[in-house]
Amino acid sequence: MKKLIVLCLVSVMMLPACAEMTGPQTNTGKGAVYGTAGGAAAGALAGQLIGRNTKSTLIGAAIGAAVGGVAGASIGQMMDKQAAAFQQALAESQAMSMRREPDPTPTSYGGNTGGQQQAPPQIIALTLKGDVFFKTGSAEVYPGAYSEIDRIAQVMTQYPQTTITVEGHTDSVGSDSLNQRLSEQRAQSVASLLSQRGVEYSRITTIGYGETRPIASNNTEGGKQLNRRVEIRIRPMSQS
Repeated sequence: MKKLIVLCLVSVMMLPACAEMTGPQTNTGKGAVYGTAGGAAAGALAGQLIGRNTKSTLIGAAIGAAVGGVAGASIGQMMDKQAAAFQQALAESQAMSMRREPDPTPTSYGGNTGGQQQAPPQIIALTLKGDVFFKTGSAEVYPGAYSEIDRIAQVMTQYPQTTITVEGHTDSVGSDSLNQRLSEQRAQSVASLLSQRGVEYSRITTIGYGETRPIASNNTEGGKQLNRRVEIRIRPMSQS
């Protein structure tokens, strides 16, 4: 029995390495890896505390890995489905775009595994074009852009297991303090509109970066236009 448990545990612990070699392409696969490794560690600790022997530790690790793997895969699948829903909702939008990007703080998936850093799962990032949503120097959203907010709010309400970070950005025209304040106000305006459309405000965090995070050169009008934007990053809620 003990040998069987050991073999199961070894197989479980090898999953992150196998995933590293095969390179899972979806959040579902990555989430399963993080969940399995994190669950194994938690289960091992629980088994040791309860049974205070090797057999209990091994059993706890195996059970924790199984449960964690299922949970991680479920989270990843949810994020994949949500991304597909956003892609469909924004297919004809000229005011917003969606992309996937690595999460620098993948705590929802268990972080690193066994001391080995794994490629982080991808979050959902939306970019709202500032010139479409706001008047120059104003934080008030154009009423004509409300339909764009409707598009993303409808998807967000269908996936309440996520957190939403709304980030404001500006170009370099004007003082640093003015741009900082404007970026904060624009992020808050978008967050308020999402809340009015049924997205729980407790899920939303706002932050303004002013002109500190340009994505293009501020030396050209085209670059300034790209820098005037609001970005929304969507992450799974922590499962810890």
